[in-house]
Amino acid sequence: MTTIHHSPGVYLTIAAFLFAAGVYGLLRRRTLIGMLIAGELIFSAASLNFMTFNRFLAPDPAVGQVFVLFIMGLAAAEVAIALSIIIAVYRNYRSINPKELSELNG
Repeated sequence: MTTIHHSPGVYLTIAAFLFAAGVYGLLRRRTLIGMLIAGELIFSAASLNFMTFNRFLAPDPAVGQVFVLFIMGLAAAEVAIALSIIIAVYRNYRSINPKELSELNG
């Protein structure tokens, strides 16, 4: 009996599902918070891909983990900046619906 966790295909399928869910969320969400969460799903898919290739293909096991740490730091910085922008937009316009923010167009 084979075990599922010894195959990279399972992890890559899960990462593809996370990526597809993130792209779908970016396209369909109507609030900035929903778009931010969808973007985090895309970061999670990228992290899972790095860890999968690190586990099954990389000769040095630390390389993928270092990349994932950089992705986590980038995601944390993105969340901090995006939430501060969302709070500033809400204070000025009393809405976080992107369609109502037409005054932000340059």
